[in-house]
Amino acid sequence: MNSIVYLVGAGPGDPDLLTLKALRLLQRADVVLHDDLVSPEILQLVHPAALIQNVGKRCGRKRITQEELHTRMIDAARTGQTVVRLQGGDPSLFGRAGEEMKALCEAGIDFEVVPGITAAFAAAASAKISLTERGLASKVVFLAAHTCQKDTVADFESGISSGATLAIYMPGQDYAGLQEKLLASGADPSTPCVITSRVSRPDENSYSTVIGELVLAPRASAPSILLVGQVSARKQILPPDSSPKSSLDQLCKVNA
Repeated sequence: MNSIVYLVGAGPGDPDLLTLKALRLLQRADVVLHDDLVSPEILQLVHPAALIQNVGKRCGRKRITQEELHTRMIDAARTGQTVVRLQGGDPSLFGRAGEEMKALCEAGIDFEVVPGITAAFAAAASAKISLTERGLASKVVFLAAHTCQKDTVADFESGISSGATLAIYMPGQDYAGLQEKLLASGADPSTPCVITSRVSRPDENSYSTVIGELVLAPRASAPSILLVGQVSARKQILPPDSSPKSSLDQLCKVNA
């Protein structure tokens, strides 16, 4: 009776940024196990009869252990239920997807990964900049500034490059320490950067600065991301777009 477990990316928060496949799975799932970064608006799209459980694990607090999460996924799949493990952004980037895939394999449970839009892409789109640009950035480096393990220092040195845009996830609020680490890794103080908080959500906020003045930036509420590199200087300040945007609610009505 084993069913497939779907490891689904919920994107940065805006339900309009869900993939169509993710939406279809949410609307037919029997069990949805989601993390803390999944927005309430996305959870409202889940089938009303589904069992929805928050299994989030943020630094300093967690509802269940990773092993307990594995057990819930496996037990539900073995009863033939359609299980969606819903994670913010993309499952394969700074999440526990690797551990979850290993646990499912060892239990003999088939699974499928459904990608989601990660925060770096959403932040760049919101700022109207390109993460790569001819003559400015030939590569993108994904880094995590914050870890849940004490005495663990983020490695920026391997990512600092004249031809790279750094996408720094979980920058925290110790901007003085973050600035110090970037400068110690060889970053130029004049390198532009953009901090975006709660990207794609109604309360999104962003701030443009340079590494040498990062300590002066207003503290961003989580989740946030820091984009560092010459492309960040191209941030476009344009009037709000008054043209109508596509609505996921309208799409759901059309497909209903």
